[in-house]
Amino acid sequence: MNAAVALAAAVILSTAVPAAADSSSCTHSFSGPQVCVRLEGTDVWATPVAIWVNPPKWVRSRQVTLYVNGERYRVARNPATATRVGKTISYTWSRSQWDPESKICVRFEDIDRVACERIKSINRAQF
Repeated sequence: MNAAVALAAAVILSTAVPAAADSSSCTHSFSGPQVCVRLEGTDVWATPVAIWVNPPKWVRSRQVTLYVNGERYRVARNPATATRVGKTISYTWSRSQWDPESKICVRFEDIDRVACERIKSINRAQF
């Protein structure tokens, strides 16, 4: 294969990747607990991460529940125990395949705020 064909193949493959960038959403309040959900991954394959951004220093862990389209998600560790990582409390569930446009939400025990984000399927291929 000559260099021109190899370069053309590389360009086509690099632009034909259907993917969504990682995304996140947080509760928007400047007082009290701030909770976020982050979806790490591409397209409909994503890893949900729950984050309590500003817990008091004395809090080391907290139960957190994952919801999909308003229903508690049925996995072995749900609710799960989120633990302190630096200044935040967080938990990462396993990577899963989600239905397009699913609404993923997280709620920490004893915190009324819920953070939600939608699965986004974005095709970035250029035609």
